[in-house]
Amino acid sequence: MIPTRTLGQGGPRVGAIGLGCMGMSWAYGEADDESSVAVIHRALELGVTFLDTAQVYGPFTNESLVGRALRGRRDEVVLATKTGLIADADRQIRRDGSPEHVRGSLQDSLGRLGTDHVDLYYLHRVDEEVPLEDTWAAMAECVSAGSARRIGLSEVTVEQAEQCHRIHPVAAIQSELSLWTRGPLSDVLPWCAANGAAFVPFSPLGRGFLTGAVGSGTFGADDFRARNPRFTSEAMAANQALVDEVRRIAAVVGATPGQVALAWTLAQGEHIVPIPGTKRVTYLEENAAAADVQLSAADLGELDALPPAVGERY
Repeated sequence: MIPTRTLGQGGPRVGAIGLGCMGMSWAYGEADDESSVAVIHRALELGVTFLDTAQVYGPFTNESLVGRALRGRRDEVVLATKTGLIADADRQIRRDGSPEHVRGSLQDSLGRLGTDHVDLYYLHRVDEEVPLEDTWAAMAECVSAGSARRIGLSEVTVEQAEQCHRIHPVAAIQSELSLWTRGPLSDVLPWCAANGAAFVPFSPLGRGFLTGAVGSGTFGADDFRARNPRFTSEAMAANQALVDEVRRIAAVVGATPGQVALAWTLAQGEHIVPIPGTKRVTYLEENAAAADVQLSAADLGELDALPPAVGERY
């Protein structure tokens, strides 16, 4: 079983590496539900007990998949889902932070997940058309009602986190963090540490790039990386220096490049629980083993000194 961490002050203990389930149903090519269910079941065996989904993934199909995989095993996991984003039939996304949507969508999510509560309910993105205080107050009502144990935010500023925290405790903030996306290190991570909130990095493997296994021109039309600025041929060539250094350190410590990338993320603070995603058991096992990889201060210093990635995140 992998080491555990506390998911925010007073929160549950979870495996130090979580599992992002989005890619099983959304954004990364064709779905394979049977393989994905096998991944979730193997995750539980390994102690990967923090699972992350959202209503918009699919839309809706990812929550249903996770609910199916957890049938009869709900008490073995800490389960997170999200509200605030809506995808239409063409997968065009809009924001909806209205209190009515926040409350109603959670009930819909619970039905798909086959449970009476989620352990963590995130606001997926702030809706600038709705006062954040109103959105957050509605989410706090979900805690009072027992349908959500704790609530969190995704991709927010420190100012937005403070605004919410004054109304109801922010249990966790989920944002992108990896060796090629380090923005939260300067402000959001310290805020989380000071305020008892977990920080949950998504895409800690740089959408697969930091594993060294992603080559130019390998994406199908239904893989959003085919249109992502960091995955153009030019950007990938420029960013290869990051992978080369990660590979070098991996050879020294006896790990894979992906494990080094995850170990660096874990080393940024005990309040961090990354959620790499995968549809394959072999990659799940590799990711879980990263929780035992030890990087020296010199290793971390060399990784910290890597140049920023070329290309915008989106």
